[in-house]
Amino acid sequence: MYWIYLVIAGMFETVWAVALKYSQGFSRPIPSFITFIGMTASFYFLAKALKGIQLGMGYAVWTGIGVIGTFIVSIILFNDYINLAQGICIFLIFAGIVGLRLLS
Repeated sequence: MYWIYLVIAGMFETVWAVALKYSQGFSRPIPSFITFIGMTASFYFLAKALKGIQLGMGYAVWTGIGVIGTFIVSIILFNDYINLAQGICIFLIFAGIVGLRLLS
């Protein structure tokens, strides 16, 4: 169950990062509100996950999920450019997350 909490926390990290972009420096109220709700939810689920997962492991996976999720969403919503080297690096982060899960 702790790993499920960690995945949820990582997904909320992606939510708040994308909402932060839409908030335009906290000048737009609804995206700003979503940013704060996403942050709160992300930290809440991370705290629940850390009850049963080591801190270093949990933090690495949490940030990795957020990085990958935000990267994918930025390509889809904002047409961010990705080159081969960047794609390989993101794949390595993904591989690291899977490896950490399989080895724990």
